[in-house]
Amino acid sequence: MAEALSIPLEPIDAWSWRIPRSYKPGMRVDGIVYADRALLELAGEEQALEQVANVAFLPGIQKASLAMPDIHWGYGFCIGGVCATDPEQGGVVSPGGVGYDINCGVRLVRTDLTLADARPHLTRLVNALFAAIPTGVGMGGRFVHQGEALARLLREGVDVLRRRGLATADDVECTESHGCLPDAEPAYLSERALERGYDQCGTIGSGNHFLEVQVVDRVEDPAKAEVMRIAEGQICVLIHSGSRGLGYQVCDDHLKVLRGVPERLGIQLPDRQLACAPVHSDEGRRYLGAMRAAANFAFCNRQLLLAQTREVFAEVFGKPWGALGMEQVYDVAHNIAKFEHHDVDGRSKLLCVHRKGATRAFPPGHPEIPARYRGIGQPVIVPGDMGRASWLLCGHEDAMARTFGTTCHGAGRVLSRTAAVKSARGRRIDQELFARGVLARARSREGLAEEQPDAYKDVDHVVEVVHGAHLSRKVARLRPLAVIKG
Repeated sequence: MAEALSIPLEPIDAWSWRIPRSYKPGMRVDGIVYADRALLELAGEEQALEQVANVAFLPGIQKASLAMPDIHWGYGFCIGGVCATDPEQGGVVSPGGVGYDINCGVRLVRTDLTLADARPHLTRLVNALFAAIPTGVGMGGRFVHQGEALARLLREGVDVLRRRGLATADDVECTESHGCLPDAEPAYLSERALERGYDQCGTIGSGNHFLEVQVVDRVEDPAKAEVMRIAEGQICVLIHSGSRGLGYQVCDDHLKVLRGVPERLGIQLPDRQLACAPVHSDEGRRYLGAMRAAANFAFCNRQLLLAQTREVFAEVFGKPWGALGMEQVYDVAHNIAKFEHHDVDGRSKLLCVHRKGATRAFPPGHPEIPARYRGIGQPVIVPGDMGRASWLLCGHEDAMARTFGTTCHGAGRVLSRTAAVKSARGRRIDQELFARGVLARARSREGLAEEQPDAYKDVDHVVEVVHGAHLSRKVARLRPLAVIKG
């Protein structure tokens, strides 16, 4: 519980806690953690809370160092960490605030199929998806991009695929930032990064990445669900992947460059993993250019995963995917740094917003979300675990003032991967999932063991916090039916 932690936590309200700036000399702002008492106790996250305090040391940080209720320990920043810096006040960019899997994110696709339509075909469907879509460590796929073709993908994002007939104008419209961060610089990627990415666009990868067939379990807000064309009993597909080996290499390469920058500039930091550089420095600009390129690669990766998914559905159900109503609801990034305008002390500022394991959740009326959603707020997609549920939410006005328009990104781990594998010894996770009504296909038993439901917090509980705190609002709950993983 909060009182048992060595880190001081002061309750703000039922949904949030403060780590006071006085906790550590050098903190420039408070830390604020969004969680209820039960989640704080469940997390047992002294290390992650310490990271929230450490992020508060970063030059130019605004308002507070923030953490979402799916908080757990990560590299530099906690997973669930949010930090905005002001470049005009010496604000920095830190790769630890983005993570190794740049633009890891999720994409939700709705269909006109119902559970009754899909149930007789589920086994064939999951087997066909697993056969057609590459999963697993180091796996490449059929889409190969090299030389100028890869550079164009990294610079221009999903619109390149639209011009090739692999994405629709609607797919582009319903992707965060239209599937392209401007000012991406492929020239700032190493040869090794380019080598690792040439055949990995359109692949799921390993770890917590997956493709899941789901059914809408219940609708919490019928009016908002109608705008998103979501209804109870409807079949949807959730795709979770990122920038694969290319993004990992970008992070690794630039961390090596940035590690010496804080000491050179006299920036005092409590953790070397918070390596950073001023946004306006050469090192900062080069990291941002490379990070944007990797983010564009990730948007394209999820788009090509969608293209392959549509092909499989068309084959299994004997109709063109358009006739099946396979339309994208939205695609959101989880690990990214972006420049956004936010109000700070009554002034609008252009800030560098780091979201690591956190989702943008812009409110109704915001100009950066698709016109069709401006009346309800940006769709927010929160995957849970393979055995329980995922959620569709929408952005809320209060998030802009409280969290720079941010909410949680998932359930959050309670067991490390090592601990999860240990706990699964002697068990068959695939059979346990089958008993829950979920068909699972994976490259290895260990992959399923690492991602078993017991390794995660209950996503319903996490979503209750962000709903109660008005960071995002519930729209619909989705239950898993079939999943493919690395």
